[in-house]
Amino acid sequence: MAKLPKPLPSLGWLKPRMAVSRAVSLASFLALTVLLLVWNLMFADIPSKLLWVILAFQLAPLLLLAPGLIIGNARAHAWTCFVVNLYFIQGVLAAFDPSKALFGWVQALLSVSLFCAALMYTRWCFQYDRKLAGEN
Repeated sequence: MAKLPKPLPSLGWLKPRMAVSRAVSLASFLALTVLLLVWNLMFADIPSKLLWVILAFQLAPLLLLAPGLIIGNARAHAWTCFVVNLYFIQGVLAAFDPSKALFGWVQALLSVSLFCAALMYTRWCFQYDRKLAGEN
């Protein structure tokens, strides 16, 4: 007995969810970027010679994804789901250091928020495109 494919949601159902998930992913992305900048520039005890190297290393993956996220590219959101796991791991590791606990938990929370919002945007965007193409 063959399993019937599940019908796609309507365009009216998908459109507002895409808008909300995109807004949440952009807000989380921006907040994560600002958190990394503020933490490294103001609170981290990093020698000045290494500061810009560490900032470049931490922000490079985010800056590579920024153009795609800003224009709403679903594939960029999908890649963000992979990349943001690095920031989640960094946040969880920092959360267990008493001197960086707040930074770590905020970074982990922002990473989870970005992951979930980008994942849902990717899913709903591809469903929207399939529905526009005439698939039921």
